[in-house]
Amino acid sequence: MNRTRKLTVALLSAAALVAVTPSAALAAVPPGHGRPAPAPAVPKGKLPDVFARAGYPARAVDAKIQAAWRQLFHGDPGTAPTHADGQSIYYQLSPDMAYVEDIGNQDVRSEGMGYAMMIAVQLGHRHEFDSLWNFAQTNMQIKSGGEKYYFAWHADTTGKVIDTGVAPDGDQWMAAALAEASARWHDGAGTYDYGRQAEQILHAMWHASDSGGVNMFDAASHLPTFSPPGAVGFSDPSYALPAFYKVFAKADPSDKALWDKAYAAGEKLLQDAPNATTGLSPCYANFDGTPFMWPGETADDNAYSHNFQEDAWRVIANANVDAAWNGVKPWETQFSNRLERFFEGQGVTTYVSRYHLDGTPLPSGQNTYEPAHAQGLVAMNSTSAISATDPGSRAFVEDMWNTATPSGQARYYDGMLYMLGLLYDSGRFRDFTQPGIH
Repeated sequence: MNRTRKLTVALLSAAALVAVTPSAALAAVPPGHGRPAPAPAVPKGKLPDVFARAGYPARAVDAKIQAAWRQLFHGDPGTAPTHADGQSIYYQLSPDMAYVEDIGNQDVRSEGMGYAMMIAVQLGHRHEFDSLWNFAQTNMQIKSGGEKYYFAWHADTTGKVIDTGVAPDGDQWMAAALAEASARWHDGAGTYDYGRQAEQILHAMWHASDSGGVNMFDAASHLPTFSPPGAVGFSDPSYALPAFYKVFAKADPSDKALWDKAYAAGEKLLQDAPNATTGLSPCYANFDGTPFMWPGETADDNAYSHNFQEDAWRVIANANVDAAWNGVKPWETQFSNRLERFFEGQGVTTYVSRYHLDGTPLPSGQNTYEPAHAQGLVAMNSTSAISATDPGSRAFVEDMWNTATPSGQARYYDGMLYMLGLLYDSGRFRDFTQPGIH
């Protein structure tokens, strides 16, 4: 969900935030709840590794990933109260609770908690995973009513909920991270029964209406809605995560038929939403893939909803993670080739971060994202090399390799996408629920 634009619907209303000074010391790692994970073995062949294809040695790739982890999770926290001059986005609130902070807005978002949990399980950092999950479950998960098991989309850094509206990307990422944790580390009791916790969240996505709530997925299109319970008449293409739906079908077996339909619908939205010439997707879309506009917006204005801005960057990786996990499909190659050709025309190392879908850069007043060549978009664009056959693919991988780990005020969103991009590009973003992955 967009972290900078103030939405006009009541369920996502803005609120004043109060930051707290985190503890600089990390707590001791609590006892594990299962066996340690050995190195992954992939009988059917390794996941696509575009860094290796570009000639980067495995040792250098490992070092780059570990350096990014240390900086974003255990680097300089920055000066309170804003932390804008720091490196880390992970803050240990107590021995068993931690949060990831949106530095620019000084709040905690379900999206970021899901990203960070997934990064932690991918890299085998169980203490950080459990600390993040404890914070999210204790403070952000809705405990009663029709939306029970959903998560409030943002809270302050003490855990106080600011808005009980729901951002489905965050819920999906947390559920996926829990399912992967269950497969990698096995399940414990209560909070640490990762598989059961994932199943509860996933089941609610289709059956909240049974308890008087609003389902997260649209019954007709089988796509995630924008923000239940209030804004459910449209979607966000970056919320379509088909690779995860294969995992969800195993984690929530009673709804396997629905997750299979969500997989097909998610792939279709990722094909329908991008512009046929540029490959650029809108941030929000109707269920048929056409750009969504709020009342009063027009097709040629600079509004966030129907132009290519921060939410839409993630569409690129969503298609290519599916390609990595489930095999490259012709439409994924066509999409990635089209997108790369567009950005090659803009200059691989100099393109800006916000565009109209036809490829026209937004005006300078609407294109002030810092840095202008945003690290998060660089990371997402580099994943196109997973499925692309365009001769220029290597340049996008090199641009990612030469991009520094984000720091400063914009390090939250850019940092999360950058860290994920390193895992995607290196073939180290694994589905532990598949046979042979440990």
